[in-house]
Amino acid sequence: MWTVPAVVLNEGDREELERRVRAHTSSQREVRRARVVLMAADGVSNRQIAKAVGIDQIYVGVWRKRYVADGLKGLEDRPRAGRPRRFGPEERLAVAAKATQARPEVDSQWSHASLADALAEDGITISASHVGRMLASFDIKPHLVKGWLNRKDTPEFWDRAADVCGLYLNPPIGALVLSIDEKTAIAARSRKHPTQSPEPGRLERREFEYRRHGTASLLAALDVATGEVLATDIPRADSRHFIAFLEDIDAANPLELVIHVVMDNGSSHVSKATRVWLAGHPRFVVHYTPKHASWLNQVELVFSILTRKLLKRGEFSSRENLVEKIMDFIDQRNQSAKPFVWKYEAKRKTAA
Repeated sequence: MWTVPAVVLNEGDREELERRVRAHTSSQREVRRARVVLMAADGVSNRQIAKAVGIDQIYVGVWRKRYVADGLKGLEDRPRAGRPRRFGPEERLAVAAKATQARPEVDSQWSHASLADALAEDGITISASHVGRMLASFDIKPHLVKGWLNRKDTPEFWDRAADVCGLYLNPPIGALVLSIDEKTAIAARSRKHPTQSPEPGRLERREFEYRRHGTASLLAALDVATGEVLATDIPRADSRHFIAFLEDIDAANPLELVIHVVMDNGSSHVSKATRVWLAGHPRFVVHYTPKHASWLNQVELVFSILTRKLLKRGEFSSRENLVEKIMDFIDQRNQSAKPFVWKYEAKRKTAA
Protein backbone atom coordinates (compact mmCIF):
# COMPACT_ATOMS: atom_id res chain seq x y z
CA MET A 1 0.00 0.00 0.00
CA TRP A 2 1.30 3.44 -0.99
CA THR A 3 2.12 5.55 2.06
CA VAL A 4 2.13 9.32 1.63
CA PRO A 5 4.89 10.78 3.81
CA ALA A 6 3.89 13.62 6.09
CA VAL A 7 5.56 16.93 5.30
CA VAL A 8 6.55 19.08 8.25
CA LEU A 9 8.22 22.43 7.56
CA ASN A 10 10.41 24.30 9.95
CA GLU A 11 10.16 28.09 9.95
CA GLY A 12 13.32 28.63 7.92
CA ASP A 13 12.32 26.23 5.13
CA ARG A 14 8.83 27.74 4.86
CA GLU A 15 10.27 31.23 4.46
CA GLU A 16 12.69 30.03 1.79
CA LEU A 17 10.02 28.15 -0.17
CA GLU A 18 7.64 31.10 -0.02
CA ARG A 19 10.47 33.33 -1.24
CA ARG A 20 11.05 31.01 -4.23
CA VAL A 21 7.37 31.17 -5.15
CA ARG A 22 7.38 34.99 -5.07
CA ALA A 23 10.78 35.62 -6.66
CA HIS A 24 10.79 36.67 -10.34
CA THR A 25 14.21 35.08 -10.73
CA SER A 26 13.01 31.60 -9.76
CA SER A 27 12.68 29.09 -12.58
CA GLN A 28 9.33 27.45 -13.23
CA ARG A 29 10.71 24.17 -11.92
CA GLU A 30 11.74 25.77 -8.62
CA VAL A 31 8.34 27.42 -8.24
CA ARG A 32 6.43 24.17 -8.90
CA ARG A 33 8.52 22.15 -6.45
CA ALA A 34 8.21 24.82 -3.76
CA ARG A 35 4.43 24.95 -4.20
CA VAL A 36 4.19 21.15 -3.95
CA VAL A 37 6.00 21.09 -0.61
CA LEU A 38 4.11 24.11 0.81
CA MET A 39 0.70 22.68 -0.10
CA ALA A 40 1.68 19.23 1.19
CA ALA A 41 2.70 20.77 4.52
CA ASP A 42 -0.73 22.42 4.68
CA GLY A 43 -2.43 19.03 4.34
CA VAL A 44 -3.54 19.26 0.69
CA SER A 45 -3.87 15.88 -1.06
CA ASN A 46 -1.57 14.84 -3.89
CA ARG A 47 -4.45 14.87 -6.37
CA GLN A 48 -5.40 18.43 -5.51
CA ILE A 49 -1.77 19.54 -5.56
CA ALA A 50 -1.23 17.99 -8.99
CA LYS A 51 -4.28 19.81 -10.36
CA ALA A 52 -3.29 23.15 -8.82
CA VAL A 53 0.38 23.04 -9.82
CA GLY A 54 -0.14 21.47 -13.26
CA ILE A 55 2.03 18.36 -12.95
CA ASP A 56 1.36 14.64 -12.81
CA GLN A 57 0.32 13.22 -9.43
CA ILE A 58 3.30 10.84 -9.50
CA TYR A 59 5.73 13.77 -9.48
CA VAL A 60 3.92 15.32 -6.53
CA GLY A 61 4.75 12.18 -4.58
CA VAL A 62 8.37 12.29 -5.81
CA TRP A 63 8.99 15.83 -4.51
CA ARG A 64 7.23 15.11 -1.21
CA LYS A 65 9.47 12.10 -0.63
CA ARG A 66 12.64 13.96 -1.64
CA TYR A 67 11.89 16.83 0.73
CA VAL A 68 11.12 14.50 3.61
CA ALA A 69 14.38 12.61 2.95
CA ASP A 70 16.81 15.48 2.19
CA GLY A 71 15.05 18.77 2.96
CA LEU A 72 15.58 21.70 0.57
CA LYS A 73 18.57 19.97 -0.99
CA GLY A 74 16.23 17.20 -2.17
CA LEU A 75 14.42 19.71 -4.41
CA GLU A 76 17.55 20.31 -6.50
CA ASP A 77 18.20 18.50 -9.79
CA ARG A 78 20.23 15.34 -9.42
CA PRO A 79 23.12 14.52 -11.78
CA ARG A 80 21.78 12.89 -14.91
CA ALA A 81 22.99 9.61 -16.33
CA GLY A 82 25.12 9.57 -19.44
CA ARG A 83 28.22 11.40 -20.57
CA PRO A 84 28.60 14.86 -19.00
CA ARG A 85 28.54 17.93 -21.25
CA ARG A 86 31.95 18.54 -22.79
CA PHE A 87 31.45 22.21 -23.51
CA GLY A 88 30.23 24.91 -21.18
CA PRO A 89 29.07 28.49 -21.67
CA GLU A 90 32.58 29.79 -22.42
CA GLU A 91 33.09 27.44 -25.37
CA ARG A 92 29.60 28.09 -26.72
CA LEU A 93 30.15 31.85 -26.51
CA ALA A 94 33.50 31.45 -28.26
CA VAL A 95 31.76 29.70 -31.19
CA ALA A 96 29.10 32.42 -31.42
CA ALA A 97 31.69 35.21 -31.18
CA LYS A 98 33.94 33.72 -33.85
CA ALA A 99 31.02 33.22 -36.26
CA THR A 100 29.58 36.72 -35.80
CA GLN A 101 32.53 39.01 -35.04
CA ALA A 102 35.43 37.63 -37.08
CA ARG A 103 36.03 36.95 -40.77
CA PRO A 104 37.95 34.01 -42.31
CA GLU A 105 41.44 34.88 -43.49
CA VAL A 106 41.05 33.17 -46.89
CA ASP A 107 37.46 32.08 -47.47
CA SER A 108 34.67 34.58 -48.04
CA GLN A 109 32.46 32.94 -45.42
CA TRP A 110 32.67 30.57 -42.46
CA SER A 111 31.98 26.87 -42.80
CA HIS A 112 31.63 24.48 -39.87
CA ALA A 113 35.06 23.05 -40.66
CA SER A 114 36.82 26.41 -41.00
CA LEU A 115 35.25 27.61 -37.75
CA ALA A 116 36.45 24.47 -35.98
CA ASP A 117 39.98 25.05 -37.36
CA ALA A 118 39.97 28.71 -36.27
CA LEU A 119 38.78 27.78 -32.78
CA ALA A 120 41.50 25.13 -32.54
CA GLU A 121 44.09 27.85 -33.15
CA ASP A 122 42.61 29.64 -30.13
CA GLY A 123 43.04 26.49 -28.02
CA ILE A 124 39.39 25.34 -28.19
CA THR A 125 39.00 21.88 -29.70
CA ILE A 126 35.48 21.37 -31.08
CA SER A 127 34.52 19.15 -33.99
CA ALA A 128 32.92 20.64 -37.10
CA SER A 129 29.70 18.71 -36.47
CA HIS A 130 29.49 20.05 -32.91
CA VAL A 131 30.11 23.58 -34.19
CA GLY A 132 27.18 23.08 -36.53
CA ARG A 133 24.91 21.97 -33.69
CA MET A 134 25.92 24.97 -31.59
CA LEU A 135 25.27 27.41 -34.44
CA ALA A 136 21.88 25.81 -35.03
CA SER A 137 21.00 26.29 -31.36
CA PHE A 138 21.98 29.99 -31.64
CA ASP A 139 20.13 30.36 -34.99
CA ILE A 140 23.35 31.73 -36.51
CA LYS A 141 23.78 31.00 -40.24
CA PRO A 142 27.12 32.35 -41.47
CA HIS A 143 26.72 30.58 -44.84
CA LEU A 144 23.70 32.75 -45.74
CA VAL A 145 23.59 36.45 -46.58
CA LYS A 146 20.77 38.93 -47.07
CA GLY A 147 21.47 42.08 -49.02
CA TRP A 148 20.07 45.51 -48.52
CA LEU A 149 20.67 49.03 -49.78
CA ASN A 150 21.18 52.12 -47.68
CA ARG A 151 19.54 54.83 -49.76
CA LYS A 152 20.01 58.41 -48.66
CA ASP A 153 16.72 60.16 -47.98
CA THR A 154 17.49 63.21 -50.12
CA PRO A 155 15.02 65.72 -51.62
CA GLU A 156 16.35 64.78 -55.08
CA PHE A 157 15.04 61.22 -54.71
CA TRP A 158 11.51 62.33 -53.89
CA ASP A 159 11.50 65.07 -56.52
CA ARG A 160 12.60 62.69 -59.27
CA ALA A 161 10.25 59.93 -58.14
CA ALA A 162 7.29 62.30 -58.09
CA ASP A 163 8.26 63.66 -61.51
CA VAL A 164 8.45 60.20 -63.14
CA CYS A 165 5.32 58.83 -61.48
CA GLY A 166 3.41 62.05 -62.16
CA LEU A 167 4.31 61.62 -65.82
CA TYR A 168 2.87 58.09 -65.77
CA LEU A 169 -0.32 59.18 -64.01
CA ASN A 170 -0.94 62.35 -65.99
CA PRO A 171 0.91 62.21 -69.31
CA PRO A 172 0.88 65.48 -71.32
CA ILE A 173 -1.85 65.62 -73.94
CA GLY A 174 -0.58 65.13 -77.47
CA ALA A 175 2.87 63.98 -76.31
CA LEU A 176 4.71 60.68 -76.52
CA VAL A 177 6.00 59.14 -73.27
CA LEU A 178 8.74 56.52 -73.66
CA SER A 179 10.49 54.41 -71.04
CA ILE A 180 13.95 53.47 -72.32
CA ASP A 181 16.71 51.16 -71.08
CA GLU A 182 19.17 48.44 -72.10
CA LYS A 183 19.22 44.77 -71.17
CA THR A 184 22.79 43.64 -71.62
CA ALA A 185 24.75 40.37 -71.66
CA ILE A 186 21.82 38.12 -72.58
CA ALA A 187 23.35 34.67 -72.95
CA ALA A 188 22.64 32.53 -76.01
CA ARG A 189 22.83 28.97 -74.73
CA SER A 190 21.67 25.57 -75.91
CA ARG A 191 21.56 22.28 -74.04
CA LYS A 192 24.19 19.68 -74.87
CA HIS A 193 21.46 17.03 -75.10
CA PRO A 194 17.81 17.46 -76.18
CA THR A 195 15.27 18.49 -73.57
CA GLN A 196 12.63 15.82 -72.88
CA SER A 197 9.01 16.98 -72.90
CA PRO A 198 6.81 16.50 -69.82
CA GLU A 199 4.70 13.37 -69.49
CA PRO A 200 1.97 12.30 -67.07
CA GLY A 201 3.63 12.04 -63.67
CA ARG A 202 6.98 13.40 -64.94
CA LEU A 203 8.26 16.95 -65.27
CA GLU A 204 10.13 18.30 -68.27
CA ARG A 205 13.70 17.05 -68.07
CA ARG A 206 16.67 19.22 -69.01
CA GLU A 207 20.27 18.20 -69.35
CA PHE A 208 22.54 20.12 -66.98
CA GLU A 209 25.33 20.77 -69.48
CA TYR A 210 24.96 23.49 -72.08
CA ARG A 211 26.88 25.20 -74.88
CA ARG A 212 27.56 28.93 -75.03
CA HIS A 213 27.01 30.85 -78.27
CA GLY A 214 27.84 34.38 -77.21
CA THR A 215 25.72 37.17 -75.78
CA ALA A 216 23.38 39.86 -77.05
CA SER A 217 22.29 43.25 -75.74
CA LEU A 218 18.87 44.78 -76.21
CA LEU A 219 17.90 48.45 -76.31
CA ALA A 220 14.16 48.99 -75.88
CA ALA A 221 11.64 51.80 -75.58
CA LEU A 222 8.19 51.22 -74.08
CA ASP A 223 5.34 53.45 -75.19
CA VAL A 224 3.76 54.02 -71.79
CA ALA A 225 0.36 54.93 -73.28
CA THR A 226 -0.05 51.81 -75.44
CA GLY A 227 2.30 49.22 -73.94
CA GLU A 228 4.00 48.65 -77.30
CA VAL A 229 7.77 48.20 -77.42
CA LEU A 230 10.34 49.37 -79.95
CA ALA A 231 13.55 47.36 -79.65
CA THR A 232 16.84 46.79 -81.38
CA ASP A 233 19.91 44.68 -80.68
CA ILE A 234 23.17 46.50 -80.11
CA PRO A 235 26.76 45.20 -80.07
CA ARG A 236 27.50 47.25 -76.93
CA ALA A 237 25.71 49.65 -74.62
CA ASP A 238 27.52 52.89 -75.37
CA SER A 239 26.62 56.47 -76.25
CA ARG A 240 26.99 55.97 -80.00
CA HIS A 241 24.40 53.22 -80.20
CA PHE A 242 22.11 54.94 -77.72
CA ILE A 243 22.14 58.16 -79.72
CA ALA A 244 21.48 56.16 -82.92
CA PHE A 245 18.41 54.69 -81.21
CA LEU A 246 17.18 58.17 -80.25
CA GLU A 247 17.69 59.28 -83.85
CA ASP A 248 15.51 56.39 -85.05
CA ILE A 249 12.78 57.51 -82.62
CA ASP A 250 13.22 61.11 -83.77
CA ALA A 251 12.87 60.15 -87.43
CA ALA A 252 9.83 57.94 -86.86
CA ASN A 253 7.68 60.62 -85.18
CA PRO A 254 6.20 63.91 -86.43
CA LEU A 255 8.44 66.91 -85.79
CA GLU A 256 5.77 68.75 -83.78
CA LEU A 257 5.39 65.85 -81.30
CA VAL A 258 7.00 66.34 -77.89
CA ILE A 259 8.76 63.18 -76.70
CA HIS A 260 9.15 62.58 -72.96
CA VAL A 261 11.83 60.01 -72.14
CA VAL A 262 12.13 58.18 -68.82
CA MET A 263 15.55 56.62 -68.26
CA ASP A 264 18.03 55.82 -65.52
CA ASN A 265 21.48 57.30 -64.91
CA GLY A 266 23.43 54.78 -66.97
CA SER A 267 26.69 55.97 -68.47
CA SER A 268 25.34 56.08 -72.04
CA HIS A 269 22.32 58.08 -70.86
CA VAL A 270 24.26 60.82 -69.09
CA SER A 271 27.41 60.96 -71.22
CA LYS A 272 28.61 64.24 -72.72
CA ALA A 273 27.76 63.06 -76.25
CA THR A 274 24.20 62.14 -75.23
CA ARG A 275 23.66 65.45 -73.45
CA VAL A 276 24.93 67.36 -76.50
CA TRP A 277 22.53 65.42 -78.74
CA LEU A 278 19.59 66.04 -76.40
CA ALA A 279 20.43 69.75 -76.22
CA GLY A 280 20.22 69.86 -80.03
CA HIS A 281 16.83 68.14 -80.00
CA PRO A 282 14.76 70.14 -77.49
CA ARG A 283 11.56 68.22 -78.19
CA PHE A 284 13.11 65.34 -76.20
CA VAL A 285 12.29 66.00 -72.54
CA VAL A 286 14.26 63.71 -70.25
CA HIS A 287 13.02 62.46 -66.85
CA TYR A 288 15.81 60.70 -64.96
CA THR A 289 14.82 58.13 -62.37
CA PRO A 290 16.33 58.59 -58.89
CA LYS A 291 19.54 56.81 -58.03
CA HIS A 292 18.89 53.20 -56.93
CA ALA A 293 15.32 53.36 -58.29
CA SER A 294 15.48 51.71 -61.70
CA TRP A 295 12.23 49.93 -60.77
CA LEU A 296 10.49 53.24 -61.58
CA ASN A 297 11.38 52.67 -65.22
CA GLN A 298 8.44 50.76 -66.70
CA VAL A 299 10.46 49.13 -69.45
CA GLU A 300 12.01 47.01 -66.68
CA LEU A 301 8.64 45.26 -66.46
CA VAL A 302 8.97 44.30 -70.12
CA PHE A 303 12.45 42.91 -69.47
CA SER A 304 11.07 40.90 -66.56
CA ILE A 305 8.32 39.42 -68.75
CA LEU A 306 10.87 38.64 -71.47
CA THR A 307 13.10 36.86 -68.98
CA ARG A 308 10.33 34.77 -67.43
CA LYS A 309 8.57 33.78 -70.63
CA LEU A 310 11.45 33.38 -73.08
CA LEU A 311 14.97 33.64 -71.74
CA LYS A 312 14.73 31.59 -68.55
CA ARG A 313 14.00 28.27 -70.26
CA GLY A 314 14.66 29.12 -73.87
CA GLU A 315 17.35 27.43 -75.96
CA PHE A 316 19.22 29.37 -78.64
CA SER A 317 21.57 27.88 -81.21
CA SER A 318 23.43 31.15 -81.87
CA ARG A 319 23.48 34.83 -81.03
CA GLU A 320 21.51 35.53 -84.19
CA ASN A 321 18.92 32.91 -83.18
CA LEU A 322 18.61 34.54 -79.74
CA VAL A 323 18.06 38.01 -81.23
CA GLU A 324 15.53 36.63 -83.73
CA LYS A 325 13.48 34.96 -81.01
CA ILE A 326 13.58 38.08 -78.83
CA MET A 327 12.31 40.23 -81.69
CA ASP A 328 9.60 37.69 -82.54
CA PHE A 329 8.54 37.68 -78.88
CA ILE A 330 8.29 41.49 -78.82
CA ASP A 331 6.41 41.62 -82.14
CA GLN A 332 3.89 39.06 -80.91
CA ARG A 333 3.46 40.87 -77.61
CA ASN A 334 2.89 44.19 -79.40
CA GLN A 335 -0.13 42.71 -81.21
CA SER A 336 -2.04 42.53 -77.91
CA ALA A 337 -0.07 45.05 -75.85
CA LYS A 338 -1.77 47.02 -73.10
CA PRO A 339 -0.38 49.76 -70.87
CA PHE A 340 0.73 48.78 -67.41
CA VAL A 341 -1.56 49.79 -64.57
CA TRP A 342 0.51 52.19 -62.48
CA LYS A 343 -0.58 53.35 -59.04
CA TYR A 344 1.25 55.97 -57.03
CA GLU A 345 -0.02 58.47 -54.47
CA ALA A 346 2.72 61.01 -55.24
CA LYS A 347 2.74 61.99 -51.58
CA ARG A 348 5.83 62.03 -49.43
CA LYS A 349 5.27 60.38 -46.07
CA THR A 350 6.40 62.46 -43.13
CA ALA A 351 7.18 61.29 -39.64
CA ALA A 352 4.40 61.81 -37.11
